[in-house]
Amino acid sequence: MLEPLYQTKIQCVCCETPFETSRVRTSFKKVIKRDTDFCAYYKEEHNPEYYVVRVCPSCGFSSTENSIEQLNDKQKNSYLTRIGSSWSTRDYGGTRSWEQAMETYKLALICAQTVGEKDRVISGLLHHIAWLYRYKDNKEQEMRFLRFALESYIRVYEVEGGSVNNARLMYLIGELHRRVDEPYEAVKWFGRVINDKKIVDAAMIRASREQWQLLREEMTSKKLELPEEMQSS
Repeated sequence: MLEPLYQTKIQCVCCETPFETSRVRTSFKKVIKRDTDFCAYYKEEHNPEYYVVRVCPSCGFSSTENSIEQLNDKQKNSYLTRIGSSWSTRDYGGTRSWEQAMETYKLALICAQTVGEKDRVISGLLHHIAWLYRYKDNKEQEMRFLRFALESYIRVYEVEGGSVNNARLMYLIGELHRRVDEPYEAVKWFGRVINDKKIVDAAMIRASREQWQLLREEMTSKKLELPEEMQSS
């Protein structure tokens, strides 16, 4: 019988040691539902989100498939001085619990910040950490990391707004504003996706319209004054 997990070989970008890490087979990635900020819930026992981060057992450097592919000497020294020198060998190569998954994401976040990783990668890590807290219904920590992710996504937009899948990024910024209870900011971002004629991503335009309508209902039920652009819709 096919096992849900399989091993894949990685070479550490920091110490160059080869190691193995687990992944979930595609046939076991059955999504049963997905939240409006793309957090997925899976039918099977092994959550693929737990296996996104690859942790080198030798030096502890942790990364994802989207992370930097080569470190220069300055980045390696920065990591080894601040974190690697106190690393005690640990192996996350097998089955991971929620706690171990959280450890790997926080390790990856520290590594990314230490080597000056792109904001886009840091945003994703912060957002995933928020999702992990959501799985455990830890609202306080989820909101804390959603705010961090939101600030980071805004930095991404400011740096590369015109380039990489703009609509999805703008939608996400709007949705995270909605989730951290900043409805007026959320309205602005959803409005940009809906009204910008350069945006042709039909799925994101539709999602933005749906969240715009949901926001309108939420704001009305809370007796908040609707922004001008909502009053005519």
